[in-house]
Amino acid sequence: MSTDQIRKRVVLSAPRKRVWQALSDVNALTDWFGVKLSGKLAPGARLRGQVTHQGYENSPFEIAIERVEPERALSWRWHPNTTDPKKDYSTEPTTLVLFELADHPDGAQLTITESGFDGIPSSRRFEAYQGNEKGWTMQMEAIQRYLAKAA
Repeated sequence: MSTDQIRKRVVLSAPRKRVWQALSDVNALTDWFGVKLSGKLAPGARLRGQVTHQGYENSPFEIAIERVEPERALSWRWHPNTTDPKKDYSTEPTTLVLFELADHPDGAQLTITESGFDGIPSSRRFEAYQGNEKGWTMQMEAIQRYLAKAA
């Protein structure tokens, strides 16, 4: 088992176009992902905001968009598990989050892969990996709820 990456896959009962909108529209992402963001998800963009999940309210959230391929792939870089407001994480390596969409007979298949944990300082690596392993499971459930509600 690799501890450098996390991969989650789910089949969503929604058309690929609708899932893409949930991933790539900043207002939709704000709704289901649990962050308050503004701006546009475009290659090279840096978006900043706050986490809205209970217990983490107002924690900073920052992503740097790398890739946008409509209805196929979206990726960003971020500093995982940046929960200590007194710590500056800006000099640490980032991980890469990749959302990939594919057609599926029941809707759309979404695969989320986060890689690069081996570059995170060893003092934080395990906690960052474990936290995001659980976090991506929760996010898969969150996008399912969002799409069911919006249907």
